[in-house]
Amino acid sequence: MRSVSHSRRKLWLARLRAMAPGIVSAASDNDPTTVASLAVIGSTTAYALGWLVVLVIPMLAVVQAISSQIGAVTNAGLEDLVRSCYGRGAAFIVLLAVLAVNVLTFAADLEGGGAALSLLTHVHYQWWLIPLTAASLALLIWGSYAKVERVLVYIPLLFITYVVAAFMAHPDWHQVLRSSFVPHIERSHDYVAGALALLGTTLTAYAYVWQGLEIKEERPPLRRLGLVQIDATFGAVGAGITFWFIVIATGATLGVHGIRVETAQQAAEALRPAAGEWASILFGIGLLGSALLALPVLLATSAYVVTEMFEWRGRLDAKFFQARRFYAVMIVTALVGCAIAFAGISPIRLLFASSIAGGLATPITLVFMLLAACDARIMADSPLSARLRVAGWATTAVVAVAAAIFLFQTFIRAT
Repeated sequence: MRSVSHSRRKLWLARLRAMAPGIVSAASDNDPTTVASLAVIGSTTAYALGWLVVLVIPMLAVVQAISSQIGAVTNAGLEDLVRSCYGRGAAFIVLLAVLAVNVLTFAADLEGGGAALSLLTHVHYQWWLIPLTAASLALLIWGSYAKVERVLVYIPLLFITYVVAAFMAHPDWHQVLRSSFVPHIERSHDYVAGALALLGTTLTAYAYVWQGLEIKEERPPLRRLGLVQIDATFGAVGAGITFWFIVIATGATLGVHGIRVETAQQAAEALRPAAGEWASILFGIGLLGSALLALPVLLATSAYVVTEMFEWRGRLDAKFFQARRFYAVMIVTALVGCAIAFAGISPIRLLFASSIAGGLATPITLVFMLLAACDARIMADSPLSARLRVAGWATTAVVAVAAAIFLFQTFIRAT
């Protein structure tokens, strides 16, 4: 009887370990770029984009589920699949799309981490850029990110405070629910830019590329594919609910009063109804934790896509001298990102700009991911379901349309 109970415990522990990648991927998606962009959206459009935040939840779940299935079936990364099946030209396009956004997002999240430390210590954020860069590299090269992430993955849960803050801010719930479940379109630049930034920061390529890479490294048996996809869906839904409350809390405290978020201190004001004088400290701790979780993921994802493109050896569990090129990519990515962070662009502005860049590049990576997912040569005996195919292409179309409208509007404004 005891042996049966022990076997069941082992089985449940194995299942819980299999669910880790989706939770980590979702948590890293709730990085400083996402938090800052949602704060800007709430402050500039109040509740008007609530419907898109709600729509993002199933979109994110679909993308993560597709990425998980590709990783589980093929045991290969997206860049590797595109290169081997569609040629180096296509792989180079995916590489540029992922790497450009990763570098900019690393710079933005680095500034976000610096801004968080500035809130906590009152020392200018630029003093923290080099220490944070060094810490991220040291963690990946000499440390154990897998051990650290077990702790860091829970820190972004501090943003659940936004749930309390949203209720305590006493928004007009009729307007909130109407905006969240009755879609409407506006032509203002803030609305269009906010929509693209929202899609770009939540459906950013590094999150689902990393999801596929983690599944590839885990190598779960195909009989657990359903569990892996449930994990991806669970993580996406949890993250999406947090996104919605961040927008509502910021819209209720700042947006309805016409106060645009320009600094981390202003973004923290959305927590004041719940945290009072502790708002800045609570916001700073959450923002710092999400930065520490996301920065290594961005560096590692960049290293994986480059090494897969050029067929170099390298993985996170390899020693530095066993995978010099792999770690060299991380170091170069970190140095370029750090240099951008020192350019003098304010943290909130850079964080929002990186979300826009993500929105422009995301359709490219989504198209190639779906081509791979729908390719019988790649998916072998575990093809993507018709439901996921339709939902995946619909998600890609939504992001592509938002990017096209933003580019058209930007061109018109420039001329």
